[in-house]
Amino acid sequence: MTTADTEIERRQETLLKWQPYGLLGVSTLLATSVGPELTSAASERYWAAALIALAVLLQLWWGRASRSHPEPGPTSVAYYAVRWAISFALTWLNPFFAFYAASGYLDANELIPAGRWKWLGPFACSVPVAASQVGGMPFDEPNQWTIFAGLLLANNALLTIVGYFVEHEEVRSRSRAASIDELERTNIALQRALDENAALHAQLIVQAREAGIADERRRLAAEIHDTIAQGLAGIIAQLRVVAGTPDPAAAHEHLDRASELARHSLGEARRSVQNLAPMGLAHDGLLQTLRKTIDRWSEQTGTRADFTLTGPAQQLHGEVSATLLRITQEALSNAGKHASASRVGVTLSFMDGEVTLDIRDDGRGFDPGTLPERDGTGGFGLDGMRARAARIAGSLTVESEPGYGTAVSTRLPLV
Repeated sequence: MTTADTEIERRQETLLKWQPYGLLGVSTLLATSVGPELTSAASERYWAAALIALAVLLQLWWGRASRSHPEPGPTSVAYYAVRWAISFALTWLNPFFAFYAASGYLDANELIPAGRWKWLGPFACSVPVAASQVGGMPFDEPNQWTIFAGLLLANNALLTIVGYFVEHEEVRSRSRAASIDELERTNIALQRALDENAALHAQLIVQAREAGIADERRRLAAEIHDTIAQGLAGIIAQLRVVAGTPDPAAAHEHLDRASELARHSLGEARRSVQNLAPMGLAHDGLLQTLRKTIDRWSEQTGTRADFTLTGPAQQLHGEVSATLLRITQEALSNAGKHASASRVGVTLSFMDGEVTLDIRDDGRGFDPGTLPERDGTGGFGLDGMRARAARIAGSLTVESEPGYGTAVSTRLPLV
């Protein structure tokens, strides 16, 4: 139930509680100021005053009794009947008290239980109302009885029509209330589903991050085994040869080989560490780091490289920033080694729900379907870039053709 419905019910309860007092006050005011001549005898005035006092006491009693009898029952029916009897007697004494008798029209549904006799209450109230419309009781002329019967019939016909529309509107109100309750339950269920989806999404991100960490550990372990560990084994083998040979020239040659293996292993170790943890992002944001990376690569290779930002820049999750940086580094490295390009363009675009990174060059291009799994230098090449994007629910596509350059496009969700 809405706040507006609650307020309407509160006002209705207030009206039903105070309307007998108000109608009794209006009837008394009219009887004493406008039609005192209709109660000519002094005894009738005394009786009217006594009945008014009795009506007030009855209302005071019902104000307390209704708290313990909120639903229609024998107590409410007895109160309704006594109030009608008082209003009938008052209307007999003065027709203006028919206003007080009409109070039974307003609260019959709240005081009389549902059933086939429920119509009797409003009908009884229509009797003093119709009599007052004729001119008051008792009737002195025969034609007053005819007019009274017609008015009684007309009043009850009107009550029936009004009651039909009121009941029809109540049915519609209950139907609307049921629909509103159903919509509220649906909204609650939808909100619960959205919360569950959000929690599931967060869980998937955590799982993806954990899977990425596991993949990175496997990658680093493979690189250590394939490069650093083999280099160290070669160094040990060369040193053993030096220790076992008496020829200075041969020993010097093996020492040079050991030094070369050490330098190579050190380079591989540095490359693996840098590939694991982007140190530039620890000091600068993604945009600044990308610009520095592109400028540094342009200076080293002598190739023109331009950086373009489209859309309002947004704060990105660390995993997303690291992925974009690593893909940019790998793509530039591939362009420098293989493309022989004269110009490279890098575009970072922020859109609704995703961020895209496009890297284009005007180099010699290639056939994407003929590439090996690795690029021949110990890296993972395009497959590694795709794997990085896939770890955070992204995608990477490559468009290239021999003689027409290469375009690498990455799409990642905004997290």
